[in-house]
Amino acid sequence: MLHPRKLLRPPWPQVPAERRHRGDRMVAAVLVLLLGGVGLLYAVQSPAANTESVPATAAATPPPPVGPVPAAFEELWRADSPATPVPLATDGGVVVAEGTRVSGRDAVSGAERWSYTRDLALCTTGFADGRIMALYRNDEYCSELTTLDPVSGERGPNRTLDARPGTRLIGQDPVLATGEDYVETFRSDLVRTAEYGTVRAPAEYGGQPRSGCTFRSFAAAQDRAGVLERCPGEAGERLSVLRPSGTEGDRPAFDSSVEIGTDGAQLIAVSPERAAVLLPGVPRLALFDRGGRKVGEFPVTVGAAISVPADGVARTRTGGPDDPTRYWWTGGATVALEAGTLQPRWAVPGTLGPGTRYGDRLLVPVPGGLADVDPGSGAVGRTVPVARGDRAGPVQVAALGGLVVELRGTEIVVLGPVPGA
Repeated sequence: MLHPRKLLRPPWPQVPAERRHRGDRMVAAVLVLLLGGVGLLYAVQSPAANTESVPATAAATPPPPVGPVPAAFEELWRADSPATPVPLATDGGVVVAEGTRVSGRDAVSGAERWSYTRDLALCTTGFADGRIMALYRNDEYCSELTTLDPVSGERGPNRTLDARPGTRLIGQDPVLATGEDYVETFRSDLVRTAEYGTVRAPAEYGGQPRSGCTFRSFAAAQDRAGVLERCPGEAGERLSVLRPSGTEGDRPAFDSSVEIGTDGAQLIAVSPERAAVLLPGVPRLALFDRGGRKVGEFPVTVGAAISVPADGVARTRTGGPDDPTRYWWTGGATVALEAGTLQPRWAVPGTLGPGTRYGDRLLVPVPGGLADVDPGSGAVGRTVPVARGDRAGPVQVAALGGLVVELRGTEIVVLGPVPGA
């Protein structure tokens, strides 16, 4: 009978202990080198390795307080900012965005206070819930969204989107990311709340009510996101108003989705209860209630031209917490829309943009300056001269204390009151 220990003995000669230990050490060394190489490769290729964030180290210069509309404005500074579709003027100053870089500028001097740079191209920027949103392009998608504190430049929450180039980030809670055949909404904490259209990776089959539609214009309001679309097999355009809070999974919830019998209309604005659509032909503003029923149609003064924004977002601006009126630039006139009903109240023709509240007045860009307008009646007082050279295109404006920030095409220009004027 064989001894039990002999049964366990390996059939090959035993390796000396010192050689086994040496081999173990070599294997361990190779594993350490491999893991170190993988870690180094990840570090080099990770977003953090290709990001430069330089927070502010000093407080911003407070802008002068707003007072009566001055007799004259003077230019304080200017900067190229092609990635800001609207003026971003916040408590921290003015935000400038170009190429791969977003920076916060001192409102008075224009000096850079903070910056955020990636190795990706910017798609667009926006502002919601007290944070700057910077959306970067990764391959064919505008997918890398970072939020920044407007005062310090410190990074906040981030997430990925499925937006396509040309997208805009509009609205607040929800924020709507627009697109030609796909939109999505997300909350202030950046959690996605709805997807609509051509979803890249649907979680379930048949979650979307229609396919092959082309989205033409967009608007957003509290828990509402409006899309004017053209769908195959339908005789005219369709107005769809999503309700993000009611969405489950891939199935978007709607307040309404109705064909409106037009081709060539524009969605101008939505409110908690209404949607306003500019109809083609003789300019009229059609109003639709929450159920998609047309409840009114009003003639509107559009001026010499009607703007059809390439990004599908009408040029509108609210007056602020004390003035919820919507000021809409048609392309040739500025029209005041009631906050809730969106019914037009008055129009000022010959303007270059929607305007901004300046104290108890409304400053509206016009050729040669800023028109001083009564926000209640639309009555135009004097025009404060502003030298814009040969610039005749659209001008979007925002007030920051006593300063006025103009976005002239792709250039930011900050104006201050002329002392003693």
